[in-house]
Formats: sequence, structure tokens, C-alpha cells
Amino acid sequence: MVSLKTHCGGSPVIAGTKFPVRSVVFYVLRQGMTPEELVKEFSHLTLPQVYDALSYYYENKEKIDKELAINASDLRSLKKN
Repeated sequence: MVSLKTHCGGSPVIAGTKFPVRSVVFYVLRQGMTPEELVKEFSHLTLPQVYDALSYYYENKEKIDKELAINASDLRSLKKN
């Protein structure tokens, strides 16, 4: 996982992609998608990358959960406008 200020506001992304770890968590842990389904839906990802992202999440759960909460709040604000 890498964090680059130019990608997702510095949020951790899967190395070599612009796919945020928080998105893996959202799809797999919050929406119930399997890692295999995620890889089929986003063909630029590999199964090891998805599992690495989930591992990173569990090692940095508080930080990623905070990002998910902020992202959800931002989406709610957009829907109100």
C-alpha cells in the first residue's frame, strides 16, 4: 500500500493503482462482495492485492474507519445539495 498526496488525498491506495484501501473495505466488508467478485468487477486488481489491502486495513483499522466515515459524510452532504 502506498499513500501519495496526488492520489485520493493521501489516503492509502493499492500500489500501482489509484484504488483506495477504503474502497476495498467498503465493497468487501460493508457491501458483502467477495474478494473474487471485486477482482472480477475491477479487473486491474489481483486477488493478492485485495487480500493485502484487507490486511492493511486490519493493521490500520482506526485510520481507515475514520476515512470511511469522512467519505460517507461527504457523500451525504453532496446528496443534500
